[in-house]
Amino acid sequence: MNLLPTTFRGPSLAAAVLLTSAMALLVGGSASAATSFAPVIAQVQPKIVKIYGAGGFNGMAHYQSGFLISADGFVLTAWSYVLDSDVVNVILNDGRKFKAELKGIDPKLELAVLKIDAKELPFFELAKTATPEEGSRVLAFSNLFGVATGDEAASVLHGILSIQTKLEARRGVYETPYQGPVYVVDAMTNNPGAAGGALTNLHGELIAMLGKELKNARNNTWLNYAVPINELREAVNEIRAGKVRPRADSQAKKAKDPLELSMLGLNLVNTGLERAPPFIDQVYGDSPAAKAGLRTDDLIVFLDNQLVQNSKSLRAEMLRIERDEAIRLTVMRDGQLMEFTLQAPASDEPRSEKPARRSEDDRDER
Repeated sequence: MNLLPTTFRGPSLAAAVLLTSAMALLVGGSASAATSFAPVIAQVQPKIVKIYGAGGFNGMAHYQSGFLISADGFVLTAWSYVLDSDVVNVILNDGRKFKAELKGIDPKLELAVLKIDAKELPFFELAKTATPEEGSRVLAFSNLFGVATGDEAASVLHGILSIQTKLEARRGVYETPYQGPVYVVDAMTNNPGAAGGALTNLHGELIAMLGKELKNARNNTWLNYAVPINELREAVNEIRAGKVRPRADSQAKKAKDPLELSMLGLNLVNTGLERAPPFIDQVYGDSPAAKAGLRTDDLIVFLDNQLVQNSKSLRAEMLRIERDEAIRLTVMRDGQLMEFTLQAPASDEPRSEKPARRSEDDRDER
């Protein structure tokens, strides 16, 4: 018997998840199957963490999942708005709660690495992951629907790895910057709280990280998928080595004549919230931004090599850049990451006060 061969969504929450968690132990319809699953689940549960941070717009969930990848507290999870918070809490399987530090992200892979101050933790070794075959039975561990808030166990779903495919072939169908290989699973992993969870085989060996909620734009169905660890390993190792990370306020001095977004011909969407995503609201005609090709509704992700989590952090980074310096902005547009180089005009040159017009082609594309 396969557990939930079709995707289930909706507000049926705690009771359904607790039921499916219990059912995972019974999949296979025999006592021997239940007995064989129990030690595997017991082995994996201490490596799974619950993550609580910021809530999103329109009541989006403020929680997700992750898993430990080192004995000293490194955590791998999905990059999402949940991490856009002054305080991100990681709760271990035994109920211990830690404030997490965001060490770095890779927006193309939609992953993030957190660090908590703990030692001697059970963890998955990323160098020792499994590569399953299509049709293999798998277990998905996550904080599905945020049921686990303390020392409760993560939800466990049993299913089959239906197929390995590429999201690259689905451009225009799924809105995601990740375009690489994925495992499609016939268990309801694509629901609030599951993102960042772990997919393992029946031996408890790590296979993949559960993906975020992903909807097919053509038929409104949801994709239950996970990203193979082999696709994530290099980026995670670079972040752990300190090659990619957000910069703390103390690491750079303010510029004498700081660069401003208006000097580049940009205005951000004003929501009244400092921690709102840095979406571009206006691009002024004949400005450096317009000439570079930036557009309204582009989401700024990186300034040079620094992560931009929100409008507040973007403005803070701008204060450290001199007016005459060229900068690189990495933005997300229609699920794709794009990089632009800009430089403000000399101080005596006039600045355009009119938004750039969109061409007919631009309007058609959007």
